[in-house]
Amino acid sequence: MPYISQYFPITDPTLIFFVVMLIVLFAPIIMGKLRIPHIIGMIIAGVIVGPHGFGILAKDSSFALFGNVGLYFIMFLAGLEMNMSDFRNNRVKTFTHGIMAFAIPMIIGFALNTSLLKYGILTSILLASMYASHTLIAYPIILRFGLSQERSVTIAVGATAITDTLTLLVLAIVGGLFKGNISGLFWILLVVKIGIVFFIIIYFFPRIARFFFQRYEDNVSQFIFVLAMTFLGASMMEFIDMEGILGAFLTGLVLNRYVPNVSPLMNHLEFVGNAVFIPYFLIGVGMMVNVKIMFTGFNTWEVATIMIAVALSSKWFASLVTQKIFSLKSIERELIYGLSNAQAGATLAAVLVGYNLIMPDGQRLFNDDILNGTIILILVTCIFSSFTTERAARQIVLQTRSTAPEPITADDEKILIPMKYPGIADNLVNMAIMMRNKKLNRGLVGLNVVYDDADMRNNQEKGKRLLEHVTQYANSAGVLMQTQVRIATNIASGIKHAFNEFHASEIIIGMHIHNEVSAKFWGEFHQSLFTGLNRQIIMARIKQPLNTVRRIQVAVPSRAQYEPGFYRWLERMARLASNLECRIVFHGRTDTLSLINQFIQNQHPNTRTEFVPMGHWNELPTLAGNINEDHMFVIVAARKGTISYKTALEHLPEEITKYFSGKNLMIIFPDQFGEPMGTMTFAEPRHQEEQSAYMVISEWIRKKLRYDRNQRNN
Repeated sequence: MPYISQYFPITDPTLIFFVVMLIVLFAPIIMGKLRIPHIIGMIIAGVIVGPHGFGILAKDSSFALFGNVGLYFIMFLAGLEMNMSDFRNNRVKTFTHGIMAFAIPMIIGFALNTSLLKYGILTSILLASMYASHTLIAYPIILRFGLSQERSVTIAVGATAITDTLTLLVLAIVGGLFKGNISGLFWILLVVKIGIVFFIIIYFFPRIARFFFQRYEDNVSQFIFVLAMTFLGASMMEFIDMEGILGAFLTGLVLNRYVPNVSPLMNHLEFVGNAVFIPYFLIGVGMMVNVKIMFTGFNTWEVATIMIAVALSSKWFASLVTQKIFSLKSIERELIYGLSNAQAGATLAAVLVGYNLIMPDGQRLFNDDILNGTIILILVTCIFSSFTTERAARQIVLQTRSTAPEPITADDEKILIPMKYPGIADNLVNMAIMMRNKKLNRGLVGLNVVYDDADMRNNQEKGKRLLEHVTQYANSAGVLMQTQVRIATNIASGIKHAFNEFHASEIIIGMHIHNEVSAKFWGEFHQSLFTGLNRQIIMARIKQPLNTVRRIQVAVPSRAQYEPGFYRWLERMARLASNLECRIVFHGRTDTLSLINQFIQNQHPNTRTEFVPMGHWNELPTLAGNINEDHMFVIVAARKGTISYKTALEHLPEEITKYFSGKNLMIIFPDQFGEPMGTMTFAEPRHQEEQSAYMVISEWIRKKLRYDRNQRNN
């Protein structure tokens, strides 16, 4: 039998593309389980399939073509997604921090690169420029905490344009030195050529874009036009013997205002980039990494350690200088530091250019140690940046919002009820009726989403009959109901699209109870739903008629009052308890309970309430003994990365299954800050997993140990 190794590496272009697409498809899923950043995951995949791994793929011309396009795409999106209003609104502070964040890492980096690492001048300069750049990996955290307008955030975000532009300029100049003959007129001609290209891109490109967008509205033409302008800018830089990535980045900056973040054009650009070009580039980078070098000596780890130390310390000094100059608070300095120390886009560009530059002695400008060290640098700084930013953002929220937000006066109430099973549907509609504000006299929205498959027509008819039934049920209570049967290839996406179309304020949905559908606690699509929407979602498991519920017990996490949806869920719970004429018991911290008491006394004084202090969320299992069959147990949860989120919530599925099985249950994900998209979308995780692989493995080990212990005892 022939050995399988004889078929590798794969050289057929069709098979290579097929394998790459498989990697692009499955790598994010696997990395989501392992909680590894998406960028690093793609690079690791490249290492595995590359010549220094298992040798599965040959690095053919497609990697050169698509990889180059992907590199340009990364830099173009980096410029395109830059918030230039932050720069304009805080010019002095932004420019100052941008210069500090560039100059200090350059100075410290160059000194240590030459003294400790013993690199040459050009290598040291280019390596130091990598420390100076940064990517706003942690910006989505800022959006989740609702801090996008904070002074420190606008300074850090605006300064990114300065640092990345200067970094790419250094990169272009160093690259240009290897493409032309250095003479007396070299530097004069270089400045003149750069100035001309900068002027053309900055002055003419926006005017050409405005002319084109005013006359052509179809998405395909606009998409092709933007791509053409990107590669025109890159080609112009290449023409003057500079690196094209600077031209791509500048094109993104100047076209920024003509491609809104929420436009279809932006979605198309991100889709194509994230689906093909950028993954191709990242996999190609991974194929160049030689993991064996890491284990054959200490050079790689020495280089990586120094790179990480310089990158983190120099950005801290830059943030400190900015704080002292403008008398910022220490917590603002921490937030600026957290946002500005992640390395990704420009760093990848720099290391790739440096690795491909050949010096006169035949050596690469960047050796394998720097290439491998850069991958470690990206991993460490991205994790550190996310951790630091989230910690600082949480402290700012707690300091600036000493009390809960005021109750919303303009009620946008419109409840969406996705439903599938008749028995559960009646209870969900009944619950929505009891939670709605009668004074607003607004109807409900009933939704049935069916898969686009062979049984679609049959399921459509079932959905129509179900919605007709619940409409009659709602009408009998004097409540109008809009209905829609929606066809979708993904249930969660169908619900989210309907939510936006109906301008809904919240969702009430039944909890997953069928093990044959999904073994996961949250079900087949529920987790995707509450992680993909930042509005209130109520998940209910009702075991008996609502009118037989005698008591509602609500577990409230600490800091819940700082969430923007605090009063929305509190209002809904108060109405439900009032209509059921039952007692509602709140368990939580004393500061939170006092605000809840104040609100109910003012808005629902006739509601029978009770307040029980709960010092720590770990006390949640102890409440199980107080939950009877005719009680409704309500858990106010939180999405990961929000102010009231706590790590204990990761174990919520296990605790509910173990302690609250068979109970009437409601889980509320309140309105929380968030935006439909963040900055540097190519770096965002694509998949949210219910459990990490580490949790699964640790649980398996615990069960194994428990089994072995029981066997020994028997």
